Amino acid sequence: MSLRILFLLAVLTAAAYPQDRSAGQKSFETRCAICHGGDGHGTDRAPAIYNKTAARDNASIATVVRNGLPGGMPAFQVPDDELAALTAYLRTLQPAPATGGGRPVVRETITLTDDKTMEGVMVARGLTDHQIRTDDGKLHLLRRVDDKYREVTSTVDWPTFHGDMSGNRYTTMNQITKENVKNLGAKWVYTVRNAQGLQDTPQVVGGIMYVTNVNFCVALDAGSGRQLWQWMRPSTQGAMGAGSNRGVAVAGDRLFIVTDNAHLVALNRYTGEQIWDTEMADWHQNYGATGAPLTVGNLVIGGVTGGEAGSRGFLAAFDQTTGKEAWRFWTVPKAGEPGSETWQGKDQEHGGGPTWITGTYDPQTDTLFWPTGNPAKEYNGDDRKGDNLYTDCLLALDAKTGKLKWYYQFTPHDMYDWDATEIPVLVDAMFQGQMRKLVLHADRNGFFYVLDRTNGKVLLAKQFIKELTWASGIGADGRPILKPSQEPTAAGTRVCPSQDGATNFYSPSFNPATGLFYFQTFEKCSIYQKAEGDWVAGKNYLGGVQRVAPGGKEEHILRAMDISTGTTKWELTESPGANGWGGTLATATGLVFFGEEGGAFAAADATTGKVLWTFGTNQGWKASPMAYMFDGKEYLAVVASGNVIAFALGD
Repeated sequence: MSLRILFLLAVLTAAAYPQDRSAGQKSFETRCAICHGGDGHGTDRAPAIYNKTAARDNASIATVVRNGLPGGMPAFQVPDDELAALTAYLRTLQPAPATGGGRPVVRETITLTDDKTMEGVMVARGLTDHQIRTDDGKLHLLRRVDDKYREVTSTVDWPTFHGDMSGNRYTTMNQITKENVKNLGAKWVYTVRNAQGLQDTPQVVGGIMYVTNVNFCVALDAGSGRQLWQWMRPSTQGAMGAGSNRGVAVAGDRLFIVTDNAHLVALNRYTGEQIWDTEMADWHQNYGATGAPLTVGNLVIGGVTGGEAGSRGFLAAFDQTTGKEAWRFWTVPKAGEPGSETWQGKDQEHGGGPTWITGTYDPQTDTLFWPTGNPAKEYNGDDRKGDNLYTDCLLALDAKTGKLKWYYQFTPHDMYDWDATEIPVLVDAMFQGQMRKLVLHADRNGFFYVLDRTNGKVLLAKQFIKELTWASGIGADGRPILKPSQEPTAAGTRVCPSQDGATNFYSPSFNPATGLFYFQTFEKCSIYQKAEGDWVAGKNYLGGVQRVAPGGKEEHILRAMDISTGTTKWELTESPGANGWGGTLATATGLVFFGEEGGAFAAADATTGKVLWTFGTNQGWKASPMAYMFDGKEYLAVVASGNVIAFALGD
């Protein structure tokens, strides 16, 4: 090679890598860029890193760099001075520009099948699908027809966490039947990068699907799974609400999501751009948030986590336009307030009662039905004697004001972590010969309840698991009839159901044609040991420990219950292990879709329980299925670990 060529290469190299680069940049380019990219936005080898450092202090970053991550990033032996420079440079990395998603902005004119044209910015495209954003900010989903395009969208949406305000997870669409369900197949898959065990129910509004993780939301073309935009912010180091997110709420052009540090954020649902950010509570006091909000009228309602951490629970409503708080209902009353007499001892200050699952709504009476979680310290009730209102309750609240209409407490003075945060399903149905407005609720404590939703009266309470040791039934006064010797002790007490409950947050469903309530259940027990301890910010406040009781037969059973009698019409015992946390979806065509313990997405006959179809995902379940219609085709979608899978019948 000639000296002239070598000289030119040296000049070009110097231009590409100027000599005045900082020591931190040089370290990043040498050690990190090959996997994370020169801009920190990720490559096929490793995820983006620009959004990982803001929530970590320098010591935490040093630990990751020098120790690596299990199954991922290797350890680097970096001298102290180089590590300091590298850390400083990491903090300068910036996200890609919002417009164009980091790609060059491409304006284009699309010819439609009616020969009209559409102008806008290209968002994404494939061989047969195309997505553009017009100058009014709206997204348009297109499908190729020869050299032209037709616009498509959804005609049946899934606009809330539950599908509709009643919470019944029931679809009236009729394309997928008992006869043709065998032809159901996966149409597309979207993988949320570096995620597993997601608990989200995707929501579909106007052809766009929204999927969440912690401090993360992605918008997809619901017919192809094509990514349209994504929003994210760094996780909050030390926040007690980290670990999951269950979805969004949508109203008009706005989308609402909670964060791990107990903020409620409004985004433009077409662009992902932030509109406002409201702090619901101070996360330093052990608050977090994981549940999908609920929009009612001009309000958006959100709850908080913290039952295991001793925060004081509440439910709050905020103005959709401004983010300003409209009302707040505290689940642990202060001294002198109604219900405070049910707290005797110091734990009233850190009483729990979180509101982390999405409630339901009756528009006829403008009533919210919201379940609440366990009291704290959860395994030791010595410093909170009494019923501990309003923990483990179903609250009926006026949606406009947050005023309490009535409540029902499922497990007074809970010492077993039996949150009542199971979905309250609203049904108008014949019940024992009379048309009634009902609330159906299968509780973690092992009883199935039918309540009159106008006043909270218990109409039916029936044990639904085989072994239940803490109570012999529910009395005429609505209170459990306690069995002796079931309180946690220092030595340990065996109690059934287990700490995971007889059921949990995963969604049930109800089919009005069969009159059956479909829900996943656990058969297992726990050993509870209590201990002393004081509340500390940033730590859990458990008052003891629990472990799975040895010697028992753990089972995961899908049950179909007659709501009029509380009797189980059929049950399906699934693969052993009892670790699945997937919910159900009922259809007007007589099917029940569910996440089976062995990792299959499955359909059963709603009347008999016979399994008619399975699709092996080989993933553990944490999420519940949903349904929508897009471009004339009925889809089912479910999140299997970190993968969103959409199913439809073959063409």
